[in-house]
Amino acid sequence: MDITFCELRSKAVINMNDGKNLGHIIDLSINGTGQVLGLILPNEKSLFKGVVNANSVFVPWQSICRIGDDTILVNIGIEKIC
Repeated sequence: MDITFCELRSKAVINMNDGKNLGHIIDLSINGTGQVLGLILPNEKSLFKGVVNANSVFVPWQSICRIGDDTILVNIGIEKIC
């Protein structure tokens, strides 16, 4: 599946563990070889929703369960669902 960053950031990120909408992607974490390590989301308490800072939420790539047409389902928290 090929997908652009612009397509990714337009999708809502939902945590399957509690059903919470985590927001939209503001950045990607990528290593030196170009491999995507994870998604960076704004902290729910952040005043500037589009800015990466120390309070941003990191979602490891391995925690992504499914990328759909409108949403990205992730599993972060205590127990694994997918």
